[in-house]
Amino acid sequence: MKIIDFLKQENCIVSLTGKTRDDILIELTEHISNTGEISNKDNVLTALLEREKLGSTGIGNNIAIPHAKIADVQDLVAAFGISREGIEFAAVDNQPVNLVFLILANSDSSSKHLKALARISRLLKNDMFHNQVINAKSSSEVYNLIEEEDRKLA
Repeated sequence: MKIIDFLKQENCIVSLTGKTRDDILIELTEHISNTGEISNKDNVLTALLEREKLGSTGIGNNIAIPHAKIADVQDLVAAFGISREGIEFAAVDNQPVNLVFLILANSDSSSKHLKALARISRLLKNDMFHNQVINAKSSSEVYNLIEEEDRKLA
């Protein structure tokens, strides 16, 4: 499974405007709702916030991978965003988060969900890639960087 199999270029946002974790989750949820990726943004947001109550999805190194399983999502859905200022996300290293990779999966797809989380984590932990992405100027540049690095992981 490759990240580009479930991440669309239009779901890459180079300038998130939210100032808090919840703002960012709302912004990403609104965005994927507007692109038609999800049908019930309220259910998605609730699921994401409930998941965050279990423990932060801020994995360190300025990265967060919020995720949830949703019954009305047919397959994996993703959005990627960059916060230039960084936001408090209660990350494991107590550092602000700049890169946010949101994943939604169907309630019955544990295997795909876990594989996606692992692949994204590997991708974002590469420091050189991390720096290239955070300096990207457009969604197409972000998407192309992800596609290129994703190919290297195979």
